[in-house]
Amino acid sequence: MSYKKITPTPVAGNIWFQATMTLPAKGRGCHLITEHLEKVKELEQFKVGLCHILLLHTSASLTLNENWDPAVRQDMEMMLDKIAPEAGVSYTHTCEGPDDMPAHVKSTMIGS
Repeated sequence: MSYKKITPTPVAGNIWFQATMTLPAKGRGCHLITEHLEKVKELEQFKVGLCHILLLHTSASLTLNENWDPAVRQDMEMMLDKIAPEAGVSYTHTCEGPDDMPAHVKSTMIGS
């Protein structure tokens, strides 16, 4: 994980922080990113705030969910695969592989 810091700037007595983060590539599935966000030490200066995350990938999405039980991620992936399966559907967009169009469907449903 790497990130590029843009210096916090006071705006009418408030502080904001902006960074660009690059996460390691992962295969299809539901993955945690909490550990990567926790490595951004500049975030420790904030007690209350709002975090905006923009994902620059067209066939991936971000969602908030519980992390206590890893089975939640397994069940989420199972349900998403049932809603947008790779096999048994006649997708017309197939030039990027059998998993690409289902990934677009899933990211559209969840948002990012």
